[in-house]
Amino acid sequence: MTDAETLLRGAIDVHTHSGPSPMPRRIDHVEAARQAAEAGFRAILVKCHYHSTVTDVLAMAEQLEDIPTQVYGGVALNTVTGGLNLHAVDLAVRLGGRMVWFPTISAGAHLDHAAHNEGTRSHFTPLGMLPQEHVPVLDADGAVLPEVRRILEYTRDAGVAVSMGHLDAVAATAVIEAAHELGQRRILVSHPNYIAGIDHELAKRLAGLGAVFDQPIAMYDKLGAKTLFPLDDLVAWIEAVGPEHTVLGSDLGQQGNPLPMEIYRSIVPKLLDAGVSEDALRQMLAVNPAVLLGLDA
Repeated sequence: MTDAETLLRGAIDVHTHSGPSPMPRRIDHVEAARQAAEAGFRAILVKCHYHSTVTDVLAMAEQLEDIPTQVYGGVALNTVTGGLNLHAVDLAVRLGGRMVWFPTISAGAHLDHAAHNEGTRSHFTPLGMLPQEHVPVLDADGAVLPEVRRILEYTRDAGVAVSMGHLDAVAATAVIEAAHELGQRRILVSHPNYIAGIDHELAKRLAGLGAVFDQPIAMYDKLGAKTLFPLDDLVAWIEAVGPEHTVLGSDLGQQGNPLPMEIYRSIVPKLLDAGVSEDALRQMLAVNPAVLLGLDA
């Protein structure tokens, strides 16, 4: 039987929250890459809700030069980056970005959640910053806004992936349907059962339109600390949409949480014990993320 360390070689984390960031981070992008390299990871995608991480990566290029793990960035389309700002997308992509996140902390679902959860509200307004405002992706009739379609067309032509960010099920479905119609095939949905409110049946339909589901493993394993969901839920999601439509991102790097590589080393043996096959794990850890980021799988 293959051990967890072997299965992690060549893996890609599409959901690393390293710094710099206005939100407290345990590690910066260089340290995240160094730790990922020690675990044999091929690449990591670094994410910030407040700014493009593409310029971070470029600024750290000299420090990253001798680290074999590649580091990629992207831009999240929240209030602070101008919302549905095609110019921000264009800049990120032309500088090497591999992901465009539709609104995360400016999504209606996120703002509704924060309004009823003090922990969420305080976590996502660091340094006393101005609170984010709603960036809608649909018009009053529920149709996808023209700005969204332009972003989908641009990223399609550039070969760059789009993430549904923290959009709710209705908004995410509409954007994914538009992406499918326009021929954008690199589509990511993060934590479908958290904030988005996507269930298995809808997820299966969205998978049929090309969506891949990022299951942040931090939500299922906290090294003994309380988790949002039991591991059985993750196994059920993998079974529902299939390993071919699943990636396992860490969603880690924050202060107060385990480090990304700690959780990967912890959860892979547990998934093996739960009956997830080695081939399925390779698909979710390495193959699918590589396709999503436009790397040679």
